[in-house]
Amino acid sequence: MESTESLMRLRDVETKTALRKSKIYQMVKDGDFPAPIALTTKSKAWICSEVNGWVRDKIAASRAQGEAA
Repeated sequence: MESTESLMRLRDVETKTALRKSKIYQMVKDGDFPAPIALTTKSKAWICSEVNGWVRDKIAASRAQGEAA
């Protein structure tokens, strides 16, 4: 069975999340953002579905918080 999963490089993650590199890596370290996978010894990428899920969760949390106010 063929996977339809795709990968994102850091610049794409920055664009998708509106976060900068330092914040992304700090959040990964803190366990608050999906960790990248190693492509090579010097290259990493993020799994698109995990980043998209994080964005959806942030939007949902923000909307729920707005409704509670």
